[in-house]
Amino acid sequence: MQRMLLLGDEAIAQGAIDAGISGIYAYPGTPSTEITEFIQKSKEAKVRGIRSEWSANEKTAMESALGMSYTGKRTIVCMKHVGLNVAADPFINAAITGANGGLIILSADDPSMHSSQNEQDSRFFGDFAMIPVLEPSNQQEAYDMVRYGFDLSEEQKIPVLLRITTRLAHSRSGVLRRDTKEQNQIRLPENPAQFILLPVIARKQYKVLLEKQNGFEKQSERSGFNQYFEAENRSLGIITCGLAYNYLMENYSEHEIPYPVLKIGQYPVPTKMVDKIYTDCDELLILEDGYPLLEKSIRGFLNKGKKIRGRLDGSLPRDGELNPNIVAVSLGLDDTIGEPVPEFVVGRPPSLCNGCSHNDAFLALNEALNMYTRGRVFSDIGCYTLSALKPLESINTCVDMGASITMAMGAADAGLIPAVAAIGDSTFTHSGMTGLLDAINNNSPITVIILDNATTGMTGGQKSSAFGKIESICIGLGVEEEHIRILKPLSKQHDNNVEAIKEELEYNGVSVLILRRECIQTLNKRMRTKHKAKQLEI
Repeated sequence: MQRMLLLGDEAIAQGAIDAGISGIYAYPGTPSTEITEFIQKSKEAKVRGIRSEWSANEKTAMESALGMSYTGKRTIVCMKHVGLNVAADPFINAAITGANGGLIILSADDPSMHSSQNEQDSRFFGDFAMIPVLEPSNQQEAYDMVRYGFDLSEEQKIPVLLRITTRLAHSRSGVLRRDTKEQNQIRLPENPAQFILLPVIARKQYKVLLEKQNGFEKQSERSGFNQYFEAENRSLGIITCGLAYNYLMENYSEHEIPYPVLKIGQYPVPTKMVDKIYTDCDELLILEDGYPLLEKSIRGFLNKGKKIRGRLDGSLPRDGELNPNIVAVSLGLDDTIGEPVPEFVVGRPPSLCNGCSHNDAFLALNEALNMYTRGRVFSDIGCYTLSALKPLESINTCVDMGASITMAMGAADAGLIPAVAAIGDSTFTHSGMTGLLDAINNNSPITVIILDNATTGMTGGQKSSAFGKIESICIGLGVEEEHIRILKPLSKQHDNNVEAIKEELEYNGVSVLILRRECIQTLNKRMRTKHKAKQLEI
């Protein structure tokens, strides 16, 4: 039994290795990225032959994981909350097909939007799909829930959603490892039609899923991750979900809460336990890091006149992540937030790295667009989104992965010509290719700028699925070869780049400009590694 100091992400990764996974599928997205990176760097994982390459996007990752589950092997698929939107089609349908080998879908939510477009709560997806959901309150539970989740998945023949948040993913704690399980042998489904969702089969499978719901709730009622703590002062009952339990505990030095507490870590909601705390106490306070999913549910099935406090009534903020101070205020304890930040302390916004190729790319684009009205550059998710800020102020939209090309097409259809799409290399192969195909079929007068820095830069320099393939993809989709141009975004090439962009802006059709220069961070890392190797030779 080995004790390790691990991030929440790393605890999940180690838990998956120890639980006998055969593969992990993922697309990098903060705060989930370190799970896959940990497994990729793990010597144990290499020895055990665990598959751990990055997928093109979350949908392909989810489908690959489902394919591995089909063979009877255990697999985990990891993404951030907005990635679950991309994977929603196979995710929802996987609840209908069920699982064969254990299948865990890890979704890392980002309350307060530290690095995200929204702060949606993945528990709603689990509730929508009607599958079990696990939500750890600390790193040890995160580790333990992985093995439990795989066992539950194989016992019930169902995928299991594991939901974490940024604060848990990126904080450390001691984790006690358990024995390592051997990987499953290939074992195809007993029902050969299980994964064939023809309507006649899907209707039967859906009934099976519905029949399992009572069993899922019974498992929640007896789960060790759902605990009821009695107390004498019943003027208030507190229900905590996942990490919120820690925020509550931090407000009591001896961890002795004067009120009854229901700690929830497994869903569906254990209704009998909720009914007990509602019956025992005068009013309830619901602490959940994310949306008021449980609060809404309780207001629905226990609306019997008692006060229920939480995010919906203003006892807690409606947005953002919780913290011990917010919980303290909701409990009527002292506000310990401290003095406000002095006005002379100026926040420093994020910026492109010194030497970043995107800076030169957008300086050229800005000059090329000087002759047109502003508001015609549609962009995407990546480091280059920072070009929205001063001093560049180049882009006008950033909605979701791949939206730049299709939004530019829609704007051009409305008469905003020229319209420009700015998209990164990894984002292009993630979900930009289909948009480009639409634009080609529509013969849209748009200029697509693919910012190729040869990596997935925003999330730490992971391998890009686009590497060495962008021109071939564009030609294969149908872009005319004379309107695929490769430029090098450097200050000494500025004038040539401006002229090339201007020429393509005037073209009445789809043109693609590939602005190619290696990410400064991966270049520096590569050069340091090369220098270190030379020093060792000497």
